[in-house]
Amino acid sequence: MSVAQQHDGRSQQSRGLSRRHFLAGISSGSLVLMGKTLTGQDAVVANAATTDAENFSPDFFVAISPNNTVTIVAHRSEMGTGIRTGLPRVVADELEADWDRVVIQQAPGDKRLGDQNTDGSNSIRFFFKRMRVAGAIARTMLEQAAAQKWGVPANECYADNHKIKHTKSDRAFDFGELVDVAKRLDVPLEENVTLKPRSKWRYIGKDAPITDLDDIVTGKATFGIDARMENQLYAVIARPPVAGGRVKSFDATDAKQIPGVVDVAEIPPFQGAPMFQPLGGIAVLADSTWAAWQGRDALKIEWDHGANASYNSDEYTKQLAATVNQPGDLLREVGDPVSVIDKTPKNQIVAADYSVPHLAHAPMETTCAVADVKTDAAGKVTSAHVVTATQNPQAVQGAVGPAMGMKPEDVLVNVTLLGSGFGRKSKPDYCVEAAMLSRQMKRPVHVTWTREDDLAHDYLHAVSAIHCEAAVDDNGKPTAWLQRVAYPSIGSTFNPLASSPATWEAEMGHSDLPFDIPNLRFETGNAKAHTRIGWLRSVCHIQQNFAVSSFADELAHNAGKDPLEFLLELLGDDRHVDLKAAKLSNRGAAPTDYPYDIGRLKNVLKRSATAANWVRRKGLPKGRGLGIACARSFLGYTGHVVEVDVAKDGALRIPKIWCSIDAGTIVSPDRVRSQIEGAAIMATTQARYGKITFTNGRVNEVNYDDYQMTTMADAPREIVVDIVNSTAPPAGVGETGVPSCAPALCNAIFAATGKRIRNLPLADHDLSWA
Repeated sequence: MSVAQQHDGRSQQSRGLSRRHFLAGISSGSLVLMGKTLTGQDAVVANAATTDAENFSPDFFVAISPNNTVTIVAHRSEMGTGIRTGLPRVVADELEADWDRVVIQQAPGDKRLGDQNTDGSNSIRFFFKRMRVAGAIARTMLEQAAAQKWGVPANECYADNHKIKHTKSDRAFDFGELVDVAKRLDVPLEENVTLKPRSKWRYIGKDAPITDLDDIVTGKATFGIDARMENQLYAVIARPPVAGGRVKSFDATDAKQIPGVVDVAEIPPFQGAPMFQPLGGIAVLADSTWAAWQGRDALKIEWDHGANASYNSDEYTKQLAATVNQPGDLLREVGDPVSVIDKTPKNQIVAADYSVPHLAHAPMETTCAVADVKTDAAGKVTSAHVVTATQNPQAVQGAVGPAMGMKPEDVLVNVTLLGSGFGRKSKPDYCVEAAMLSRQMKRPVHVTWTREDDLAHDYLHAVSAIHCEAAVDDNGKPTAWLQRVAYPSIGSTFNPLASSPATWEAEMGHSDLPFDIPNLRFETGNAKAHTRIGWLRSVCHIQQNFAVSSFADELAHNAGKDPLEFLLELLGDDRHVDLKAAKLSNRGAAPTDYPYDIGRLKNVLKRSATAANWVRRKGLPKGRGLGIACARSFLGYTGHVVEVDVAKDGALRIPKIWCSIDAGTIVSPDRVRSQIEGAAIMATTQARYGKITFTNGRVNEVNYDDYQMTTMADAPREIVVDIVNSTAPPAGVGETGVPSCAPALCNAIFAATGKRIRNLPLADHDLSWA
């Protein structure tokens, strides 16, 4: 929905009822949310209606009260990115509000707000202009209200730090003094308001603490695991150890003897594709999470493991490797690469296979939700209220609604802070579990996943194999490039017939190759899923950019050339890739706004190299090395240089990482730096240790002792972030910082030791040297 469609010239009064219902949803029910205790739904609805009638509320996202308070609605989920602060600051900037007088309210799930899926590095890209327009409309109407009260032309009035001032006198009104007049004006159309010039931005592009910082560091903030409803039970669930399995029989006698256990309930298994349905199993409900956990462990369950009981990831990885060494399905071709490769002498053919294992999201806060479902005497659901740490409240509505026999929009979903998400918390199976159990128990139920549950039953990142092959000329420059990938598709979670990478997955580092090579061919191979597959931060860029950037480095060394100079040569002249000719979707973004700009990609590559003093690489002693890589992902551009120090016994240290990022216009520089630093840590974890394996359909790694995280001892000692100053439209950041880091790390290890890493993780390799 365009901004213009939402602002159709109606007065505030004509939109009052829908906004009152919306505001009521922000804080209805009896619960603890965002550090506040809220009780009495009827009282909250009445209060919201009264408050909105008094306020100037030209838009769902902004309201101004007579007491001068500006309330801005945050409709995206806060999980460390600062988005609950960043987008409201865009509104406040355009409004010319005093940030100290702004209150942020977290929105419930509501499709009228537009996309609420805090995923895919889309929040600023999707809503930067929308927030600016919301602020500008409110500012314009306040200026019109002041003009009306003074009897002067509106163009003589301007907003400045929570006041409307008159250019030809010293007169000024506080925002609150204009509410009564402003709320009676017609809301102007988008095209009839003027946005502030970049030179006048007050908050955009400036550092600021995140809104919830004090509460977070003092333990007052409410995360999903902290959410409470009156009279709630706590549930821990025994789920089928193999995806697609089901309960054959169970004995809950011992579980019911555990002090605090109240009841035991069965959850049916999913039907058809997994989607966001619960896995099924047996839930133990108790007066505490600990009692429920102990009760769960005391259950005696006989399982039917189903069709995936034979899944062994080691064998499957070998199958994928074989698949990518056979002809696959053609995605995209330029020139005649097959013919060129066939005619090139074998000593001028370079080929390599790469692999990345299953990876887990492993957020610090496991998935959790509390639900209150009410029914009538006949058992029909009359209301459903979910409070949860979710990246996508509308997805919660879409999953819980059908499960409860309700319209999705009738499910009230309140969003807490998230203790990280990385994509896992955009998949609301755990919310459906809580709703199902609440309906059965006829009281609120809080479902908490243990760490073992989290790793054993995740929507995992796909295990993958990638084959890269190039024909090179006498100077080592590629004349043809063939690339083939195989991994189970995310689509298999929604369609059991999906058995090969989807086009949009291939566009994440595979078919969108940026190199200027005359003959290109990109293929996919079949790979059936045997567990739930889901998106993880940076998605398929993880494996595909690892392969592409590693292979480029191999080609550079094969040619005897400096890897940086070779990469720049591969990238070719500054240009815009012809997205239409390449059949690339560009993440749905208009090429005019978001061109595939090779010049910007080369720029971040060169900036990172300059920052790292790349020219010193030749003088480093054995055991020390620099590696380099670059990527365009989520419409942003990164260049990474990683420095490693590998001891003779193979012990790996990472003294420093440099990352240059071009993500267009930046709203919150400090949050960008933080996300790039976090991305480096996450990429280091995945490269060093990340590996989920299966034996007989069951996950082997079940906690942080065997699914290891990078700790302070083995993390990069220093991470230097360079943010390119840009006036381009905002692009991705959170996911953009991941793809080029791991290959730069592995390329550095090769430079230091001569050992080429083609199969992650590093923990599987002996890095020692003599």
